[in-house]
Amino acid sequence: MVLEVDLNRLPQGTSPGDAMERALEVIRNRVDQFGVAEPLIARQGDRWLVVELPGVKDPERAIELIGKTALLEFKLVNDGIRISEILDSEGKVDPGRIPLGYEVLPGKREALFLVKEESEITGAALTNAKVEIGGQYNMPYVAIDFNKDGAKKFARITEINIERNLAIVLDGRVQSAPVIKSKIPDGHAIIEGNFTMEEAKNLAIVLRAGALPAPVNIIENRTVGPSLGRDSVRAGVVATGIGLICVMLFMVIYYRLSGLVVDLALILNLIILLGMMAYFRATLTLPGIAGIILIIGMSVDANVLIFERIREELRAGKTVRVAIDSGYQKAFRTIIDSNLTTLIAAAFLFQFGTGPVKGFAVTLSLGILISMFTALVVTHMVFDMVLVGKKVEKLSI
Repeated sequence: MVLEVDLNRLPQGTSPGDAMERALEVIRNRVDQFGVAEPLIARQGDRWLVVELPGVKDPERAIELIGKTALLEFKLVNDGIRISEILDSEGKVDPGRIPLGYEVLPGKREALFLVKEESEITGAALTNAKVEIGGQYNMPYVAIDFNKDGAKKFARITEINIERNLAIVLDGRVQSAPVIKSKIPDGHAIIEGNFTMEEAKNLAIVLRAGALPAPVNIIENRTVGPSLGRDSVRAGVVATGIGLICVMLFMVIYYRLSGLVVDLALILNLIILLGMMAYFRATLTLPGIAGIILIIGMSVDANVLIFERIREELRAGKTVRVAIDSGYQKAFRTIIDSNLTTLIAAAFLFQFGTGPVKGFAVTLSLGILISMFTALVVTHMVFDMVLVGKKVEKLSI
C-alpha cells in the first residue's frame, strides 16, 4: 500500500516532519500488533508512506486497521436540549439552533448527539485497551485504562457530572453515551457499542497503538501473488544445497576423516538454525536464505582454524590427544574475536534495518552463535568420544 498523510489537516502547531514520523510509528505499532511477519514500512517523499505486508490473508481488514485515525474523545452531552429542537421541518440539523460551544455528531443506527465541541479527555491519556466480554447482554466491549494524569482528570470529570451523559467519540462518531452514575477514581472505563468480536479487537489495537496525527488516504493498493517469490525461494534452496555439498566435499578432501566430523557438525548447525527460526516464528525471506548460505561457509571457518592449529601441533611432535586439545585452546580466542565482530555488525543491521534486512540480521546472528557452539563444543566432543580409552597414534587430518 502507498499511503498519503493529509498534511493540510494537521492540528495547529504540528510540523509536517514530526507528523510523518509519528504516522510512521503509529502504523508500525498497529502492524506489529496485527501479527504480520517481516513487514516493510518506510517513508517515501514528503507525505507518502509505503507499507508491505507479506502473507496477509485479509487485505481489507489490514487496510481498515492501518487507515483509521482512531481519535478517541470523551465529550459531555447537552441533556437540556432535545435533538428534535435543533432540526428543521425537513428533519435536518439547523446550524442556527445549535448552542454556542456545541456540535452535532452522528452515532450508530442514525442517532444524533448534541455534544460539547471541546473534549473533556482524549485517547492520548490511555495506557491500555483490551477486549473483554460481559455487560448486560454478554457482548464484546473494549476496556480502557488511563495513565496517572488521565485517571485524575477522568475522576474529576465523573465526580462533577453525575447523572449526565458522557459521549465516547471515536473518529467523530459517538460509540455510546452512558450515564455517569458515580465517580470513577481508578482510571478504568469501558467502550460499548454492540461490537462484534472482530470490531472490538480492531478498536483495541488502534487505541493501543495511538491515534494518527492526520487522516491517511490510501492512494495505491496492490496484491502481488506468490509465484515470483516461489521461484526465487526455490532457487535459493537449490543454491543452499549446492553450497552445502561443495563445502562438505572440500572438508572431506582437504581434511580427510576429520572433515567428516565437521560435516556432521555442519548438518547439526543447519538443523538447530532452522529449529530456532521455527521457534521464534521467523519468516524465511530471500535475505534469510542468503544468511543461511553465508553461515554454511562461516561455520566451517572456525574448524579450519582449529584443524590448522592441530596440524601445527602434530608437526611439532605432540601426541594426537595433546595436539587436539592444544588446537582447540589456541584457536578459541581467534574464533571468538572474529565472530564477535560479525555479531556487532549484525546487531546494527537489526537495529537500523527494515523488514528483509532484519531477517538477514536474525539469521546471521543465530547462525554465528550456533556455529560457534558446534565448532568449539560438538566437534571437540566427537574427537573426545573417539579417543576415549584408545591410544591413537595418527590422526587423519
